[in-house]
Amino acid sequence: MSITRKSFGTTKAGEKATLYTMTNANGMKVSVTDFGANIVEIIVPDRNGKMDDVNLGYDSVSGYENNGPGYGSFLGRVANRIAGACYEVGGVRYTAEKNDGENCLHSGAKSYNKYMYETELIEEEDSDSVEFSRLSPDMEQGFPGNLDLTVTYTLTGSNELVIEYFAVSDRDTVLNLTNHSYFNLRGEGSGTVLDHKVWINADSITATDPGLIPTGEYLDVTGTPMDFRTMKTIGQDIGADYQPLKEGFGYDHNYVLKHTTPGEVEKAAELYEETTGRCMEVFTDMPGMQFYSANHISGAEAGKGGKIYRSRDAICFETQFFPNTLNIPEFPGGRISAGEEFESATIYRFSVR
Repeated sequence: MSITRKSFGTTKAGEKATLYTMTNANGMKVSVTDFGANIVEIIVPDRNGKMDDVNLGYDSVSGYENNGPGYGSFLGRVANRIAGACYEVGGVRYTAEKNDGENCLHSGAKSYNKYMYETELIEEEDSDSVEFSRLSPDMEQGFPGNLDLTVTYTLTGSNELVIEYFAVSDRDTVLNLTNHSYFNLRGEGSGTVLDHKVWINADSITATDPGLIPTGEYLDVTGTPMDFRTMKTIGQDIGADYQPLKEGFGYDHNYVLKHTTPGEVEKAAELYEETTGRCMEVFTDMPGMQFYSANHISGAEAGKGGKIYRSRDAICFETQFFPNTLNIPEFPGGRISAGEEFESATIYRFSVR
């Protein structure tokens, strides 16, 4: 295993960004950058050994400075939505940025994907890791507590991309971290993913209002277009006359994952593309996963190599605590006490068949 590095450009603020590339013996490559701790490339073989980048994104740091869709993004301190951009900690009411109508989405315009990180490289015989860390200061983005934060990306010899999160705060605070990579198993820029097949290990989703804010209720997926317990194409039911799909303009919903043992890393989902034979399995210890069919990619912005990405050209599997969990006491997680160490892991395992 080996890690290489090269310049990834300079930000508008004059910060020099670096791109780190991990390569395993199978030829799989994962590239990440210290600007935003973003995942830039995931290059994997198809069934014939052809290598393609299956992760949408940009060619240099300048694209990631804007990055409206959140390609490859590390998101926090609170990923997904907060109703009214308000919440309480210890009886004190706090306000975050309203950047999604009256709500807060992914902690505002500057999520964790737009800060610079300190870097440590770890090279081992059967794995490589790039560790990014920073201090998120008290009241950054409107959240209390100085938060020491680390996200580690590891590429294994088994074609696994492992994402590990670690955080500890000096005050009681809120926390919901995720990665927002956009996957297309035919290769980024290759067109629609509606023919990709998906399986999700979930009996229900969190019901939402028209603004996609969870109400606190659960919606059984049985007999609905939301049911992926039997593998089917993304496009099979995405256009169904079904209110949650209309409100989300497609899939943009939090699935309540089934865990044999809560808190353990278990398989949550699988993505398969028939023409290449590529398969991606998702494992996580998180209770939820936002399944998002890239409905809002505008088609007006160039990605890697000048390619134009369009709506539904990718799919996201954002492992997480439930959206708006800060305002719904019955929902799990989303808060840590002062001095409490938070740890979580998500794995994307690639194979062919």
